[in-house]
Order: sequence, then structure tokens, then C-alpha cells
Amino acid sequence: MRCLLCESWSLSRICRSCREEHLAPSLHTRKIVGKLSVHSFYRYDEIEPLLLTKHTDIGCHLYKIMASASFAPYAASLESEAPVAVVAVDDHVRHGYSHTAILARAMKTDTLIPRHAVLRDRSGHRYSGQDFQYRLTHPRAFELKPFPEKSVILVDDILTTGLTLTQAAETLEMAGKEVLFCLTLADAER
Repeated sequence: MRCLLCESWSLSRICRSCREEHLAPSLHTRKIVGKLSVHSFYRYDEIEPLLLTKHTDIGCHLYKIMASASFAPYAASLESEAPVAVVAVDDHVRHGYSHTAILARAMKTDTLIPRHAVLRDRSGHRYSGQDFQYRLTHPRAFELKPFPEKSVILVDDILTTGLTLTQAAETLEMAGKEVLFCLTLADAER
């Protein structure tokens, strides 16, 4: 097959040299709700074509590649004595996979435990491509299923307004969980 970025022959959808050139993460942080840190590995415009594949058949492969370049090494650098839950925001399976579940799964270590299907939005609204006003007037209705860990790292693919992560963190905190920080693949803030 050919690399999707440079079109050279490759055994992977993105060749090794393109991974090194285009997928080297540069972690930056933004605060939401005045206190909650959201760490993002890329700027949205740096990887926009790859992010837009999440609703296609090839998206599963590309999200795994991006997760292994960013989330997995970051998880390996974290130390924790107590187990920490890694919770993907709204990890519904669509198009045969869940892009947020792929990101959370890449965080698995001895003390970081991905928890799937524990935080789901039951509102029925579609937020992709919607503006801040729509998101504000149509809040998510998160349903939380129990899990044993008290500390949580929240995971999502894109940070835009911060409302989704804010509402998810509030849901977890109301259930007695402590959200340590959030991780996203990309930050859309300009």
C-alpha cells in the first residue's frame, strides 16, 4: 500500500518517515473552567485531514497510529501509586469503532486502566461541527456507570469550546471522582 501522506510504498497507512515528520507531538495545555488542565498533543490545523477520517473506514487505522505516537508514550511517562481510570468521553461505537476508545486504550499501563462505556451522552444530539451557542443550549446528558477508581483522566479527540470536557468532569465530580486532567489529540483553539 502507499503512505497516505507522501504516497511512497509502505507497510503501514502512514510511513515511518511521515510519522516522524508529521506526527511528532508537541504537548500544550489549556485550562477550562478556570482550573481543569487539558493537555493536547497537536494543533487541530496540523492534523485536520487525519482527524476528519474518524467517520470513515480508514479512521480506525489512523487513530491507532496517532494514539501510538502521542497517548501511548505519554502514558508510559506517567507515574501513579494508585490505579487511575482513563475514561473516554462518549465512546459509542460508530462506523465499526470508537475513536475515543482507541485513544483511551493507548493509555493502558499497570496503573492506568481504560474504562470503556462508563460515560455516555444520552441527549441524542450531534455536536460535530456545531457552534458554541448550539453546544451551550443543548447540553450533554452524561450517564455515568460505576467503576472502582477514584482518580480519572478524561480523554477526548478534539478540544473546541471545552464544554464537553467541562460537562463530563462535572458528572464525574458529582459522583465523587477526582478528574486529574484531560487529554485530547488536538486543540482547535486558534
